Amino acid sequence: GAMPRKEGMERKDLLAANVRIFKEQGQAMDKVARKDVKVLVVGNPANTNALICSKYAPSIPKENFTAMTRLDQNRAQSQLAAKIGVPVKDVKNVIIW
Repeated sequence: GAMPRKEGMERKDLLAANVRIFKEQGQAMDKVARKDVKVLVVGNPANTNALICSKYAPSIPKENFTAMTRLDQNRAQSQLAAKIGVPVKDVKNVIIW
């Protein structure tokens, strides 16, 4: 899993730690995982971590990697709801990228 951001830690420090983690995980999957494995990355920054992991698992198709960014989805919906003055449940069809 990803390293959580600690107090006083800059994003670049967190990214450096997570590069090491997801590089190792990608290399391990490249060695022992089935080539049709589906990989779901949860640790933030999830999209970046999924990209790093896939880079170090070149024998696994890139389309088999995805990132779970539900927290980002919820934040986007909440911010949009606050901005336009509606309940969060009324904010629909939001896509984050």
